Amino acid sequence: MKKILAILLAALFLSSCSLFKQIGGAYNLSQCEYTYNSISDIQLVGINLGNTATISLSDFASISTILNGGTLQTIPFSMTLNMNVKNPNTVAAFLNGLEYAIDINDLEFTNGKLDIPFSIEPGETKVLPISVNVDLRNLINRYSREKVTKEMTSFLGLSSNETKISVKLWPTIIIGNTPMKSPAAIPVTFTFGE
Repeated sequence: MKKILAILLAALFLSSCSLFKQIGGAYNLSQCEYTYNSISDIQLVGINLGNTATISLSDFASISTILNGGTLQTIPFSMTLNMNVKNPNTVAAFLNGLEYAIDINDLEFTNGKLDIPFSIEPGETKVLPISVNVDLRNLINRYSREKVTKEMTSFLGLSSNETKISVKLWPTIIIGNTPMKSPAAIPVTFTFGE
């Protein structure tokens, strides 16, 4: 009986150490500095647009046509939002995954989650890629074609309007086998344009 109790106490101690380590890593992640790096792998209705720095005039015409007209049932849009994450802490920052929400100005653009581990050593800067997939038709139905077109052309750098991007990140830790989302979001904000 003593042997079983000792094994259970050791397992409990090890699992609580692991939990405290995960919580510490997620807390350190909340203390990191987040900045915009780039947007890459932009696709609109299967058209590969590359990234915002290389969108051509013909791409602009395609984007305008798709957003302003047509009767497409869905308007799939995908991209990778790359953010620099700098760890100023003296210990590593890490997470098992994260949930995110992205707003473009006052447009609730998308939300989702990444189920990949991510760690940053002390003093290190790493790029956190967030893969985004959204059906713009749903946004047009919720807001309006004009609003979505205006925000998307600004966001993609096709107009000079200022665009404020707000990203909220909720680190995920694993307790037992269950992923648990942090109750507090890490806010990140940056702007494009003017």
